[in-house]
Amino acid sequence: MTGALILAMASGAAAQMASSHTRTTPAPAPQAAQVVAPPINPQAPPKPLVRVNGTVLTSRDLLREMYALFPYAKLHNGFPKEQEPGIRQGAMGMIVFEELVYQDAKRQKMAIAPERISREVKKFRKEFKSQAEYNDFLRLEMDGSEAKLRQKIERSLLIQAMLKSQVDDKSAVTLNEARLYYAQHPKEFEYGESYTLQTISIIPPPNANPETLKETGPHAQAVFEKAKVAKSYQEFGLLAESESDDDYHVDMGVRKDVAADKLPPEIVTALRGMKPGAVSGLIQLGKAYTIVRLVSHTMPGKKKFETVRAELIKRLQQEKYEKLRVALGNRLRKEAKIEDL
Repeated sequence: MTGALILAMASGAAAQMASSHTRTTPAPAPQAAQVVAPPINPQAPPKPLVRVNGTVLTSRDLLREMYALFPYAKLHNGFPKEQEPGIRQGAMGMIVFEELVYQDAKRQKMAIAPERISREVKKFRKEFKSQAEYNDFLRLEMDGSEAKLRQKIERSLLIQAMLKSQVDDKSAVTLNEARLYYAQHPKEFEYGESYTLQTISIIPPPNANPETLKETGPHAQAVFEKAKVAKSYQEFGLLAESESDDDYHVDMGVRKDVAADKLPPEIVTALRGMKPGAVSGLIQLGKAYTIVRLVSHTMPGKKKFETVRAELIKRLQQEKYEKLRVALGNRLRKEAKIEDL
């Protein structure tokens, strides 16, 4: 949904209202063997878990947030066993944080226009496949009260409005700020010498017997005779796909932007005497043999600001956002009374 409200649907008719903050990291899909049943029954009576300045948050609130953090759990009827404690802890921290943000918004007398709430209620209802499903949701989640649904939606909108004013709007990064960071951290944007190349490797099997090892050299020489007359990227690549034993043979033998210090010295020595499109001689590396074709050679340098500007602004803004959000949470917790139940 657009706007402040994000809907997370729990299994069955018990639709779950997710938190109003934005999630930036998608959760990985769990493996079936690692999944355990949900720690909370979504249809069981809610159990009080924590009191925040007098407001009680329940197991139902926690489960909604856990589903929002790890939506795959709704499909697999559970959370990955090794991740469940961390998901639970993160969800508990989030529901407390959002309650503190909501209470602060109320203290500051922030308000949402009734017509906007009505629009979001209308959007929310469209998420249900039928009136019966919507009625089940009201019964299970809102005690059958549409007024309570409006209150929940208003709460989500207030949390978003508060986060926007205290975090989002203050986390903007200007072009000048990005330029200053770029100038003050030159090492971060430097890059070393690298190569893009194609390889054909003749590698004897592990624990090869002497006879097999004896045959490796002549076989490599025969492949080299074909490789040195390859006139193009495609010809060399097709030969790599049919003859090479390394992991890159499935992709025309291509290795992109490999740092020079990550390559064997014998290969670097050969590459530095080659022009793009040239094929090396037969290079012996221990018991194996390699033939390389140079695609491109990049000398050490520094990325221009124009090429990193967008990604840099995005990263700096995310870092600023996280710092502001943590600071807001710390301030609100410092002034709050939080009791485990």
